[in-house]
Amino acid sequence: MEHDKKGNHFTLSIPVLIIGGGISGITAAIELAEAGQEVVVIEKEPYLGGNVSGFNNYFPKMCPPACGLEINYRRIRSNSRVSYFTGAEVVDISGVEGDFSVTISLAARLINNRCTACGKCAEVCPVERKNKPFGRPGTKAAYIPGGLAFPMKFTIDEEVCEKESCAKCLEVCQYDAIQLEASPGEIFLQVRKIILATGWHPYDASRIENYHYSDEPDVVTNLEFEHLLASCTGPNQKLLRPSNGLPPERIAFIQCAGSRDQNHLPYCSSVCCSASLKHALTLADHYPEMKSEIFYIDLRVTGRNEKLLQRVQSTPSISLTKGKVGRIQRDTHGGGLVLAVEDIMAGIKRQDPFDMVVLATGLVPNLIEGIPLAMENGFYGAVQKAGIIPAATCKRPMDVASSVRDATAAGLKALQT
Repeated sequence: MEHDKKGNHFTLSIPVLIIGGGISGITAAIELAEAGQEVVVIEKEPYLGGNVSGFNNYFPKMCPPACGLEINYRRIRSNSRVSYFTGAEVVDISGVEGDFSVTISLAARLINNRCTACGKCAEVCPVERKNKPFGRPGTKAAYIPGGLAFPMKFTIDEEVCEKESCAKCLEVCQYDAIQLEASPGEIFLQVRKIILATGWHPYDASRIENYHYSDEPDVVTNLEFEHLLASCTGPNQKLLRPSNGLPPERIAFIQCAGSRDQNHLPYCSSVCCSASLKHALTLADHYPEMKSEIFYIDLRVTGRNEKLLQRVQSTPSISLTKGKVGRIQRDTHGGGLVLAVEDIMAGIKRQDPFDMVVLATGLVPNLIEGIPLAMENGFYGAVQKAGIIPAATCKRPMDVASSVRDATAAGLKALQT
């Protein structure tokens, strides 16, 4: 749904509101709509799909995001009971089950639905986005995120766009899709039930000072590494070190980077071990000459993910080392990174060089600011006031398959009176 250049104010009456348009929110929306309920999905980013849309692949089948998202996007397009607003955030929730009033703010839509995703606006845009959601090297202020996002059209990041002094995109757009004078808007919803599917973001790795994430470009988070892998899967693309553009030969994966630590996140984030096993196997498949070493406290893989561990254990290019990495420092002679670690099984302390380090940062729930909701260990509690139903990773850490199942259960709860 679009709002006009001047912004707007209107009220909709809908049975179910879903806050969050990632794979969990999409799943709940489709299940409800196909059961006969009208739903509205709101998503703070310009696209549905959430974190999963930018993945390279996900376990246990190692399939790309298209496996789960493509068919769901088609189901959304073909079902008139599903409405959605992107660039939308909750401002206020009041009322009781059966009669909630929700105020939603809408970001200014600087590119409208006439966009054909031709890409000319990005070609002439002089400003790059850095350290932004879905951002990758070379992403401009006018951008489409990599991966499988929906709707597939360009947007402009208003925080970095220099529209007052630039406006080059206006000159090249042939479809009158650019509206740089657009204003924010606001809508009001009357809803009977609310599903919280706000998802997650990675823990701030810069707070783990001994790992030097902020000042070492070759130290990346697991989500950033996922994006790097996704951006180099095309023909003639290679995984390269951010610092010098050269292919890495040795990559270290550090588990529990901030998780299970009273100074950071006291809980286990559940999926990090399986994600690192997946990354190492992806490297072994695409770059068999690369060496990977996974440093862990405990490997926590359950259910079908045990097969990932079995594959890793039988892959010669991957090593598993039980031991906590104490620090990372720059090798002033070789230009790489030196990891200081106590190898528990060998009973020795090691200082080994690596070209890249991937930090398995934990999952932190996305919370709605200013809205009082029941919390448990920093996540939304499973039990809220009647009519508000938390789902998936805002409730506890989960992998994609578990999130989809939990979102389906949330949809079923929303159908009940």
